[in-house]
Amino acid sequence: MQNLRAPGTGRRACALATLLMATMVSAMVSAMALAELPDEEAEGWSLRKETDNIRVFTVDQPDSSFKAFKAEAVLDVPIENIMAVMANPQSCVEWVHNCSESYAFGDGDFHDRYAYSVNDMPWPVTDRDYVIRIHTRGDRNGEIVMDLNAIPEQREDESDYVRVDKSDTLYRFTPEGDQTRMIWVQHTEPNGSIPGWLVNSLLVDIPIRSMEQLERVARKDRYQNHDLVYNEKGELQDVVRKSRSGDD
Repeated sequence: MQNLRAPGTGRRACALATLLMATMVSAMVSAMALAELPDEEAEGWSLRKETDNIRVFTVDQPDSSFKAFKAEAVLDVPIENIMAVMANPQSCVEWVHNCSESYAFGDGDFHDRYAYSVNDMPWPVTDRDYVIRIHTRGDRNGEIVMDLNAIPEQREDESDYVRVDKSDTLYRFTPEGDQTRMIWVQHTEPNGSIPGWLVNSLLVDIPIRSMEQLERVARKDRYQNHDLVYNEKGELQDVVRKSRSGDD
């Protein structure tokens, strides 16, 4: 029988099928990445501790010895201050409990950037290091969301540390006048030989100490007088300083 297809039709069809399959795989990977963290409103969260303005919950994670945590707080500082802290690649050392080293690396911008950090662990456990990709998004409605995901292959391993190969974090910031509501959801597989009970015992202490410290740090002079910058579509573009003033 005569082949009525135009020359190259088979190659184009094959290329189209390959592209479609790649798109489907990419969508599946994206869906899996988004499913790493439990939903903030899901059932099963157990309140572990409550202070004056911070509540910490934990929940079991499927196929993991390590729980996820959710911390909620109203910080007595405006969202502009908070975002000025978050935009500083070295600020992890200032406010995240047990963070001993932090810096940006590679190409990136306010929306999509990379960071490296080291986390001190209780002796005799080896310290962990993180290679993180940070996505930031927001609009004029006020809410700002940051997604932080481990990408361990982005940098060579450091011999002094154990590389964390799976960690997913969400920060949600919502302005409430001169205050900021913060929701912090995180699940980490710390890799290496470390008991689940030890990590789970730290899940309450770390977010409480960190959020208390974030409130103090965001009041420092160097994080004052900042503006959030939006584009013509109302999408958050950056956080910039209004004017120069002395750091403390």
